[in-house]
Amino acid sequence: MRPSSSPRCRSLPSMPAEGTVTVEIGLNAAIVAVTSRSPRILAVSDEHGDSRDGLPFGPFDPARHRTFETSLRASVEQQTALDLGYIEQLYTFGDQGRHRLAGESSTHMVSVGYLALTRTDAENNARLAEAGAHWRDWYSYLPWEDWRQGRPVLIDQLILPALRQWEKGGHQDERMGLPQRRTRTRLAFGLDDFPWDEERVLERYELLYEAGLVGEAVIDGRAAATDTSPVGLAMRHDHRRIVATAIARLRGKIKYRPVIFELMPPEFTLTELQATVEAISGRHLHKQNFRRLVEGAELVEPTGMLTAATGGRPAALFRFRRQILDERPAPGLKVGGR
Repeated sequence: MRPSSSPRCRSLPSMPAEGTVTVEIGLNAAIVAVTSRSPRILAVSDEHGDSRDGLPFGPFDPARHRTFETSLRASVEQQTALDLGYIEQLYTFGDQGRHRLAGESSTHMVSVGYLALTRTDAENNARLAEAGAHWRDWYSYLPWEDWRQGRPVLIDQLILPALRQWEKGGHQDERMGLPQRRTRTRLAFGLDDFPWDEERVLERYELLYEAGLVGEAVIDGRAAATDTSPVGLAMRHDHRRIVATAIARLRGKIKYRPVIFELMPPEFTLTELQATVEAISGRHLHKQNFRRLVEGAELVEPTGMLTAATGGRPAALFRFRRQILDERPAPGLKVGGR
């Protein structure tokens, strides 16, 4: 039955019930670049005075933008003066208390996370500095993920002893249907008969969060402070979790899509390409094996030019062979595990 149009029966606007929480949609971007063989995440300052790094963020305004992606691009350009290239949606982050702001107890922010890839140059960096943004090595947030020089000492000296203590606090039947604490540690950090899997970035971060080994867990009130120093730089809200999700996605993506070339200049040496792949994967790669892998994948072609910028013998310059996109459904560089 339709509501009557009579003034005496006119429907009134519904009023929010007491305790009602308003849900807002926000957009976060983990913007990645590689400079000086270092994988970088773009961080922005906080207008509320929080000294921790944060990711570019903006609310979704459907009155101004038709899609999430166009809204995100506009927010990033406004905050950082940076034009994004490759971009893809990661995940929706909506845990309770994930984006607390003073005086907003009745507002819950649900954020759609994105991975974006770009290149840097002196002009871009100057514009970013003016906008209050800066590049940060992503291994400063997740130092246990960098295996380019071998197994990080941090894992055996700090992380695993602390996780051993955390394991003792669990029960055998804890969280029915999920792995027990010891098994989760072995799987996440590649212990005993489990290999290290560079794509389990998010699982490792969430394990350390649950064990109270990252600063966000204490700040969020999810864990008590321990005698163990927090590992890695803390970020605002759950932005380090978004970064971990982005790294895991990119490490998997480069194995079956040629997205690595979104981070490369138009012309490059094979040594530069290898360094970029190593920076993203967190693994050291054997030079000759890598070159055979690249040649077998037919992802690059020589330009016929040489460069002496490497400081040694002139090196051949290559470029991405774009015809591969029409020739093969999954052209990538299958490095590392899986």
